[in-house]
Amino acid sequence: MKRILLKLSGEALAGDKHTGFDDEVITGVAKQVKSIIDEGVEVGIVIGGGNFWRGRSSENIDRTKADQIGMLATVMNCIYVSEIFRSEGMMTNILTPFECGSFTKLFSKDRANKYFSKGMVVFFAGGTGHPYFSTDTGVVLRAIEVDADGILLAKAIDGVYDSDPRTNPNAKRLDEISLDEVVANNLQVVDLTASIMARENKMPMWVFALNDEDSIVNVLHGKGRFTKVTV
Repeated sequence: MKRILLKLSGEALAGDKHTGFDDEVITGVAKQVKSIIDEGVEVGIVIGGGNFWRGRSSENIDRTKADQIGMLATVMNCIYVSEIFRSEGMMTNILTPFECGSFTKLFSKDRANKYFSKGMVVFFAGGTGHPYFSTDTGVVLRAIEVDADGILLAKAIDGVYDSDPRTNPNAKRLDEISLDEVVANNLQVVDLTASIMARENKMPMWVFALNDEDSIVNVLHGKGRFTKVTV
C-alpha cells in the first residue's frame, strides 16, 4: 500500500492509566510509523478522544455540545502525539475541519496531498466537524477523500470475532470478512455509518491489536494477527 490511514483510539494512547497519555505507548507507535515512512509509505492518522472525553454517556449535556467537546479532545490528542512523532525525527502537520487559530490548518484534499508529498505524517483531527458522527466515520471519510489504499484500525482486540470474546471464551477470530457481512450482521468493526460508507466506496480495513509487538508494521506486511475487512 502506498498511502494508509491509521486509526488510533484515545484509550490505547492512555495505556494502563486509561486516561491522559502514556508516552511509552505513543513512542512505540511513532517508531513503527517512522519505519513505515522510511519504506516510502504515506501515513495519515486519526485519533479518537476517549482518553479525555466520553460525553455521550452523560445525561446532563446536550448531545451536540458533548460531540463538540469530543472533537476538541481529538485535536488535543493530535497536537500531543504529533510532537512525540517530531521527537522521533518525523515531520507532521494537523488538519481540522474547523478553525483552531494557529494550532492547526484547515483540511483540504490539496493541502493533505501537499503534505504527503513532502513525507509528512498528516493528522486528521476534529472528526468530520459535525455532531452525531464518530471518529470512525471521520477516518473513513478522510481515507476516501485522500484516496488512501486502506485503513488500519488499531484496537484493544486482535481482530474481528464471530462473537464477543470478552463474554464467549470460544469466540473465533476471523482472518477475513466482507463489508457486506459486517453491515448485515451489525458487527462493531466501526459504526454502521462508517461501515456503509466504506462499503460504498470500496475502502478495505485491517483490524488488529495495537499492543501486539510491531503490530502496525506487521499488518502492513501481511504478518501477525489481524482481520482483513474486504470490499
